[in-house]
Amino acid sequence: MREDIKLNDRAATVSDQMIERFEKIIEPEIGLDIYNLGFIYEINLTKEGHCNVIITFSEVGCACIGEVPVAIKQSLVEIEEINDVSVDVVWSPAWQMSRISRLGRITLGISPRGVH
Repeated sequence: MREDIKLNDRAATVSDQMIERFEKIIEPEIGLDIYNLGFIYEINLTKEGHCNVIITFSEVGCACIGEVPVAIKQSLVEIEEINDVSVDVVWSPAWQMSRISRLGRITLGISPRGVH
């Protein structure tokens, strides 16, 4: 899991499975997945199997604001340890291009050294 995503210990145990699913959820305007875009800020998983995901978007008017939380919920409940999912959208801290992963920058044709 990316170092800039805060995880509790229980979420960390299924992080590889989460990454696989996040990488399949594409932001349609940018054409890159939400994981490599850096939209995910925090993930917490309770012992009862409730997963809370805190995300952001590149802008308030992002066309996928309604679709992405639904896709996250649908994909994460497929993981055996997760029974239900809630998604909180936050605007602070604001998303910045520097959150795009190295792979994401290469895919988008941005310098892989990062944006500062």
